[in-house]
Amino acid sequence: MNGRGHGESERMSIVIAEDDDNDIDLLQSALASIACEHTIRIVRDGQEALDYLRGAGQYESRSAFPFPDVLLLDLKMPRVSGLEVLWWLSKHPECSVLPTIVFSTSSLESDIKRAYDLGASAYFVKPISFEQLKGILRSTFEFWGKCVKPPLPQKCAD
Repeated sequence: MNGRGHGESERMSIVIAEDDDNDIDLLQSALASIACEHTIRIVRDGQEALDYLRGAGQYESRSAFPFPDVLLLDLKMPRVSGLEVLWWLSKHPECSVLPTIVFSTSSLESDIKRAYDLGASAYFVKPISFEQLKGILRSTFEFWGKCVKPPLPQKCAD
């Protein structure tokens, strides 16, 4: 993945960390309606997100579970919160280059500031309408698909 993205969109590996079944269904419907051709993996909480990033447990096979090109991260999740995932990423410089997009119901200024302080690439408050959601997903994936990014690791060390 050396120097990926040179002005043309490419198929990316996207991990979505989301615990709410309704939000997962809505995201999957929006992704289908924008004809998203990227590889999407859903993890159900922050601990699973960390396991995925580390290539640990069920995520050990990088051919089956490639290191993500983009992480879409909810803040309010069980076991390990999205803010804790951001903190962990900030302590692992080899993985801190991963574009991490916060997608949360929280519009609290303190959550937004903390997320950016911890290295979030962008922060979106979950939109009200399906059309807004489709627009955010389409533009986010188009943008990160075209950006030149430094090489990403195969996994983050513990």
